[in-house]
Amino acid sequence: MERNDEVIRIFAKEIRRVLGRAGVDFKKVQEIRLRVGAPLLVVYENREYFVSRGGELGTAGRDAHLVTRDELRETMEYISSYSLYAFEEELRQGFITIQGGHRIGVAGRIVAEDKQVRAMKYISFLNVRLSHQILGCADEVMPFLYDGPTGQVRHTLIVSPPRCGKTTLLRDIIRQLSNGSRGRAGVTVGVVDERSELGACYQGVPQNDLGIRTDILDCCPKARGMMMLIRTMAPQVIAVDEIGSREDMEAIGYVMNCGCRLVATVHGSSLEDIRQKPVLREMAGQRMFDRYVILGAGSRAGRVEEIADSRGTRLWGLEGMAYGA
Repeated sequence: MERNDEVIRIFAKEIRRVLGRAGVDFKKVQEIRLRVGAPLLVVYENREYFVSRGGELGTAGRDAHLVTRDELRETMEYISSYSLYAFEEELRQGFITIQGGHRIGVAGRIVAEDKQVRAMKYISFLNVRLSHQILGCADEVMPFLYDGPTGQVRHTLIVSPPRCGKTTLLRDIIRQLSNGSRGRAGVTVGVVDERSELGACYQGVPQNDLGIRTDILDCCPKARGMMMLIRTMAPQVIAVDEIGSREDMEAIGYVMNCGCRLVATVHGSSLEDIRQKPVLREMAGQRMFDRYVILGAGSRAGRVEEIADSRGTRLWGLEGMAYGA
């Protein structure tokens, strides 16, 4: 199925018409946002646009198509194949993953019991995040992730602001570690995919290529998943996205003490930025990671601004390499 058809078929018929007139290339779309009574928005080539009723993209919001409750309801019916009940567990976590690896974030009224989310009602907000896999985007980073004398994978942390390509980069690092890279043998990789973004599993099968030696715990809390993988799957490398809690740090310490290598991402704009955050400051002070890969915000996703060692000494970083072009 063509990418445009794969994406557009999940929307209500009127929204399909509007997006169809816009003529956007869905390979360059990051997000499509629907809010009842608010303008239809797309994030296209890292810029946000309103979509008019005539299908024109603009930044002023004039004549923007306003999403109706019926359109959002119809969209949810297509997303869930007319069976929201089948996605009840995923809805409690706030998202649904569909074929193609695209993730639909949902928001509305939460029904809670004993501080636990039991259900979601009156869904009024959708964030369609399109899955983008760029094979080979980690090519220039990979040589920095191996220890020269031993060939071991180095503990690596990717630091990036939101929407700057950290998940895309991590995904390709996992694939290359698993398959083997630059003459190096592949290794067994365990992935804790808490938000179903790395493998984008649909009915248990990853929609993204994470390599031939990769095992995935889908929709599993990071800290718990890391411990489970160590005990059950004997990975040589564990990969996780968006660490940050005290519980995550404790699990990371356990993984490293077991001799397993770790590759992870974290939100931040620089090494100095993560050193300002209490939990991450401790991690940086103990030099738990051998490599830091810093991505920069800019017009193109995936701009690697700097690669540094455990002390923060710059190993690479001139004009920056970009894989989002």
